[in-house]
Amino acid sequence: QVQFVESGGGLVQPGGSLRLSCAVSGSIFSIYAMGWYRQAPGKQRELVARISSGGGTTNYADSVKGRFTISRDNAKKTVYLQMNSLNSEDTAVYYCNKDSFPQWTWGQGTQVTDSS
Repeated sequence: QVQFVESGGGLVQPGGSLRLSCAVSGSIFSIYAMGWYRQAPGKQRELVARISSGGGTTNYADSVKGRFTISRDNAKKTVYLQMNSLNSEDTAVYYCNKDSFPQWTWGQGTQVTDSS
């Protein structure tokens, strides 16, 4: 069974940066494309970044393109999200999961809050 532990969130000033990590249990991690998702209060969960199984291809939602960078380390079974130039619209709980339906059971996520 695959499980996720997201970390690295926090309170950040406008324009600041954070690096999120997602540790994944389970031996099948490396064969799946993965994604970072976020859910803001009162909104549906959305996919903001995805990365292919080998890490060679990445895609981003328009709202984060040029500011966020997704990466992965298959040996460490970890997915990362580097977030720069954060603003109030980035306030949300961030989750990782595979980028295709059906996703595995969601983790607790990590809260990112803009301090403005």
